[in-house]
Amino acid sequence: MPLFRLGDHGSAVAEIRAILAGQGFLTDAPLPTGRLVDPNGWALPEAVFDVATDQAVRAFQQQRGLLVDGVVGPATFGALRESSYRLGARVLCYLTSAPMHGDDVATLQSRLQNLGFYTGLVDGHFDVDTHNALRNYQGDYGLNPDGICGPATLRSLKQLGTRVTGGSPHAIREEEHVRRRGPQLSGKRIVIDPGSGGDHPDADPAESAIEAEILWDLSDRLVGRMTAAGMETFVSRREDENPTDEERAGTANAIGADLLIALRCAHYPNSRASGVASFHYGTTHGSSSTIGRSLSGFIQREIVARTDLRDCRSHERTWEILRRSQMPAVQLDIGYISNLHDATQLSDPAVRDTIAEAILVAVKRLYLLGRDDQPTGTYTFAELLASEQVAR
Repeated sequence: MPLFRLGDHGSAVAEIRAILAGQGFLTDAPLPTGRLVDPNGWALPEAVFDVATDQAVRAFQQQRGLLVDGVVGPATFGALRESSYRLGARVLCYLTSAPMHGDDVATLQSRLQNLGFYTGLVDGHFDVDTHNALRNYQGDYGLNPDGICGPATLRSLKQLGTRVTGGSPHAIREEEHVRRRGPQLSGKRIVIDPGSGGDHPDADPAESAIEAEILWDLSDRLVGRMTAAGMETFVSRREDENPTDEERAGTANAIGADLLIALRCAHYPNSRASGVASFHYGTTHGSSSTIGRSLSGFIQREIVARTDLRDCRSHERTWEILRRSQMPAVQLDIGYISNLHDATQLSDPAVRDTIAEAILVAVKRLYLLGRDDQPTGTYTFAELLASEQVAR
């Protein structure tokens, strides 16, 4: 889809403004009248992407865990559409050809989770797990177990309180899975997802080519170290491919990976922006990946301790690569390719070696669960290999 930003106008901009107004981000905004152009050919105010709309879009992006750039691209437009749905406004069901997404689905998932039927992430995607949870609820409460959330199911849900409090079933399941897998890295299935470069508006082709080369090389170094430690490693794409984030997550899901680590470079129009940041799944619905958060924090601290890249910390986001992955996932922005210092650092093979080692050590720390751990930045690749050899 096209990108919409400050200065644009048209029917899509009118829809964007209407949703933002409905969400309370755009106050005193006239709603579309059906006639978006006056007799003189000028776009009416409700169809113009003005400064107020730009600010409202940025506030919406901030709240929803999206990239805050004021540009309405596929991710932001999809999130706007999803935010406009309220539970009860439409019948919900599992459709394999056109899956349903929206805040109404997230509300349904949250209700089913509180009642003890749904144990997945509250992500607003009506998938097969949501379908099965809804059928189980309907069967237990004397409803037709058809997996369709219509008027009868909605009335039933409104009449019930919560049965489960004081913890997320999904978080408990994630943590138990890590505990059962044990502290050794041998046999762990990891998908590495190197970015393809140029995945942002107004990307410079030369800069994108350098970025793609850096990320592919870092992926190779990380795969080599993980394989040496006995891990089963997979790369999400071929070097000449550029799949969507949804497709990358689908590859990891098909493999049945234990973890997904996405490698990216950051960009910003102001070249002074610099540093490394890590991201895990988390929403305004209160749903997040606890293991993703832990791994994100470990990676962030290990890289900062071993390099002179600025610490931009770890954050919750709803990006598709994190949202669609069925296993704990982390996206790592290893530095700003638009910043001279970061770009110079990332172009150094020794720095990429250090980053790869830091990521591997962070994964090891995740599975150690605090047992026999070492201070951040001190555990070496040689020591890690030696511990793995002894365990075997």
